[in-house]
Amino acid sequence: MSSITDLLNSIRASESGLTLAELLSAYPGIARRTAQRLIARLIDNGQVAALGEGRARRYFRADALAAALSGSGALAAGGDGFPPFIPLSADSQDILAYIDQPPEARKPVGYQRDFLDAYRPNETWYLSGSLRRQLHKMGRTADAREPAGTYSRAILNRLLIDLSWASSHLEGNTYSRLDTRELIEHGKAARGKAAIETQMILNHKTAIELLVENIDSAEFNRYTLMNLHSALAENLLPNPADEGRIRQHAVDIGNSVYRPLSTPQQIEGALEVLLGKANQIGDPFEQSFFMMVHLPYLQPFADINKRTSRLAANLPLFRANLCPLTFLDVPEQAYSRATLGVYEMTRVELLRDLYVWAYERSTQEYLAIKQDLAEPDPLRLAWRDFIKQAIREVITQPELEPLSCIQRAVAERVPEGEQTGVQALTVEELRRLHEGVLARYGLRPSEYAAWKAVHRH
Repeated sequence: MSSITDLLNSIRASESGLTLAELLSAYPGIARRTAQRLIARLIDNGQVAALGEGRARRYFRADALAAALSGSGALAAGGDGFPPFIPLSADSQDILAYIDQPPEARKPVGYQRDFLDAYRPNETWYLSGSLRRQLHKMGRTADAREPAGTYSRAILNRLLIDLSWASSHLEGNTYSRLDTRELIEHGKAARGKAAIETQMILNHKTAIELLVENIDSAEFNRYTLMNLHSALAENLLPNPADEGRIRQHAVDIGNSVYRPLSTPQQIEGALEVLLGKANQIGDPFEQSFFMMVHLPYLQPFADINKRTSRLAANLPLFRANLCPLTFLDVPEQAYSRATLGVYEMTRVELLRDLYVWAYERSTQEYLAIKQDLAEPDPLRLAWRDFIKQAIREVITQPELEPLSCIQRAVAERVPEGEQTGVQALTVEELRRLHEGVLARYGLRPSEYAAWKAVHRH
């Protein structure tokens, strides 16, 4: 019994939490599996809480973690609601001191066009040279010299789960990571969850696939941005006409004294300048962070602006074959305060500190899993466009026998030596088809439902 007491006392004594490795180092006499079992018991008893996944998972006194994430208690550094494991600069502390005042004590402010106009691509830097070098060192992958998007395609299955889950979590979505995996990989919605939460996860998946699949042509222009927003917003906005369209009305920001632009013409003009500057930025991290700052600040859409910015921030990283920014374990309180610093003060330091911490957290996860990844099937890679087109032809022609349809397409378009392999891959892809992957093939749920009604297996 002394072992469980020792572990509990150490966790209680640590303000910033302890990892399993740190606990095992402190108590070398406790076996890893024993420690894991004892910690699980402490969590079940409500004495300990965990934050994070894998090797980065940290264990806290339960009430202290709740206080940290709600911004109300013992772990909140100076009462700012920021967990102490996210390092903050003095400038960031200044921002928090202002943002943590009640709204009535903060000065109401509108959109400051000078904030955008003053930025000079490749001359102005939100991320210093040393910080950019640090980020490149953290995010570098073995695919750095490969064609754009090679790395993101290799890790796509894991990326869809992590980024969809973490970004949705920042919006209050209560799906667990395991729930998200079941939904994305097997099309199984979690029981007891609101339909809007399931829709949010699936929309993220569609939007990420949109970016990865179109990495060769995607850039920061209206087409990419509008389609990204449309994918994220599908079936979530009160007025479906607002999906992928510039905001037509004024909006308020919750818990903020910031009032964005209200007229579509002003928003259109600022967005053109924003996208023009973003496209000129040479460094992928500066480009990524610029979008994290300016897209939510402009609020070009009726809603879902921050989600759009989080995915848009990954586009330069995907293109440069860098590790993605998944936002794993980013506390919502920290993210919302950092964003308020931009909204109300046009100050980026707090969001910058959070961005660097979040990116380091993401890279720890991805550089570890990349070593275990199998190389993409070269045949599937070479024929992926054909396979998608063949699947689409099968589903949109339910009156035809699926195997005959695939055989005919393969015979017409694939060289004889590769026909057997490509046909097998296409049949396998058809067998795994479910509602959660329809966007990949340009299919609508109604088309899939009509096909299933004819070809029930």
